[in-house]
Amino acid sequence: MADQPAMGGYAYPIYPPAQSQGDLNPHQYGSIYDRGGQTPSTEKRTDVVSVHSEAPNTELRRTLKERHVNMIGFSMVLGIGLFLSSGKAIFIAGPGLTVIAYLFMGTIMWSAMASMAEMTALYPVKGPTFEFARRFIDDSVGYASAWMLWFGYVMVAAAEIQAITEIFKFKVKPEYLTSVGYPEGTTMQWDFGLSTNPAVWIGIFLLVELLVNLLPVREYGRIEYIFGCIKISLLVILILINTILHSRARYHNKFWTYKEPYGFSSRNMTLKAPNPSIPGDQGIVYTGSLGTFTSLWTCMVTSFFSLQGWDVILLTAPENKDLARDETMKISSRKIALRVIILYSLAVFTVGLNVPYDDASLRDLTINSIKGGHGSAFVIAAIREHVPVLPHFLNGFFVFSAATTGINSLYSASRLLHAIATLRDAWPHWGWTEAIRSRLEQTRLGVPMMAVFASWLLAFLAFMSVNPDSDVALANMTNFSSGCTLIVYILNCITFLKFFKELNLAACGARDEDLAITPDIRYQWNRGNKKHYPYRSHLQWLRALYALVMCVLLLLFQGWRSFVSPMDKEGFVAAYIAIPIFLLLSAAYFVKTRGFSPSRWYIRTEKLSGLEAVGPVVVQDPNSRAPCRNCGMRHRRGALAWPKGKGTGQQKTMAILEWVWAWLK
Repeated sequence: MADQPAMGGYAYPIYPPAQSQGDLNPHQYGSIYDRGGQTPSTEKRTDVVSVHSEAPNTELRRTLKERHVNMIGFSMVLGIGLFLSSGKAIFIAGPGLTVIAYLFMGTIMWSAMASMAEMTALYPVKGPTFEFARRFIDDSVGYASAWMLWFGYVMVAAAEIQAITEIFKFKVKPEYLTSVGYPEGTTMQWDFGLSTNPAVWIGIFLLVELLVNLLPVREYGRIEYIFGCIKISLLVILILINTILHSRARYHNKFWTYKEPYGFSSRNMTLKAPNPSIPGDQGIVYTGSLGTFTSLWTCMVTSFFSLQGWDVILLTAPENKDLARDETMKISSRKIALRVIILYSLAVFTVGLNVPYDDASLRDLTINSIKGGHGSAFVIAAIREHVPVLPHFLNGFFVFSAATTGINSLYSASRLLHAIATLRDAWPHWGWTEAIRSRLEQTRLGVPMMAVFASWLLAFLAFMSVNPDSDVALANMTNFSSGCTLIVYILNCITFLKFFKELNLAACGARDEDLAITPDIRYQWNRGNKKHYPYRSHLQWLRALYALVMCVLLLLFQGWRSFVSPMDKEGFVAAYIAIPIFLLLSAAYFVKTRGFSPSRWYIRTEKLSGLEAVGPVVVQDPNSRAPCRNCGMRHRRGALAWPKGKGTGQQKTMAILEWVWAWLK
């Protein structure tokens, strides 16, 4: 089958109309596509089709496999957040509540991710994180969220590079080493990191980010697969190391941090320590239930940045190979959810057993700051257990982890900018902006090199780390990025609820005329069809509603500590600046598309449902698939196929092993 352009430049096969679902021939492919499409609906939908550019040499190449995508996602998530912020979370809430906070946040992220992944699995378009909001809500919020998320990813790329400069400033205070019983006269620091100008590290790692992202996407995927395997392996090893350190009970009793004078949760929530220069200052401390609740909420907010980046899987959709066969969106999104939630929770749990939450090196009352590797709970656990070399190894791993996440952030930013560049209405209609847009959408060897370069130039914000308050600047950048991500998640949860409603209407025949479909092919929009529908989670509408409510609360109250007198103005701006920026961008696009006359300020009614002018991906019926080469059964990828009848012991064993391997590799 020849590839044909689809909505956003992606071609995906669907099965052609048949007399009935039973007559469907899965080996005969047709194509419904957006630009220049030939479906009857395109005559009604020229307003939507025209917003996409039709310039040549603007397409991405579909060469990524499922294994590349799921490791790109994991490598993106596992950056500095877990390693540099988990210690602060343990100090705020205690080891037990920190685990609960990570589990709770994991469910929120998974619910939001599953909502976006289902829409992307059915319609693998460019820039799905904003394209669906544009189609199902309004152009103005879609375009605004596109720019917000792009800038947020650029901030993450810069923040990861900036974090590297903090990690290189590795120095454990001698008095702390003495307090934990280290041999007298021992020092633990990186002299070369302390003596080198941070600008040197920024320049080196920015160049690495650029060079890796200029590679053809297949080579990029292979490199990221290796990086992801290294990171997931070392994280598992780190969990095992902390388990061993705790089990040997050399310097403490088992589960000592879960007993007094320590405990499952912190005794209180300290918002402000007493100021010695002010006579009679008592500080601000919350105790009892209020202290427990505020510490848990603050820990959840702190852990959110550690969990960002799941949506990079969605951005790979236009570069995915054989989406319908490999079911990349379904498998990759579920894999990353299970891996991140399980491994992050285990990592925080095991390290929390070895570090008391009131440890002097964990103590951090600032609202906005991220310390280097010497403040990591994992490094502190190794120091307290007197394990030589391990603190230095871990600090080096933190550098590697931050660098690879920065590479993935630049990839995400470049794909978003390329997707935005294909939307002419997202840009002012001026000559010079049109020239910029047309260059940004160009690709070479399937790589949007100008979009990569433009995003990379903005990542030079990392040079802010040459300032003395680089740890505060780093935290402000991460807070802004978190605000942008929360806004996009909120919009996509709202979008899914609209998508869910329209999909059900299409499946029951209420949209036959609008979508120009026949009753014979209605099954393409039927979520209940387990054989052909690409990705469906049970009660997903309820999960989307749950994620929507929690993301709204997180957005509104992520900076609650900045309100406590005396007000932290810098922390307040960092926490909430994303909201007015989004509203201003949305208002600007609203006026741009409707003019200044209030009589034209209405939601466009010509957008019939958001489903028009695109054709959904339809997964091949398992009965028509070739037998699995591992278990010999016919089944969808990642599905457990149990042999019919009695079956042999070998068949049953291979079926189980094949299913396990599909979700582990």
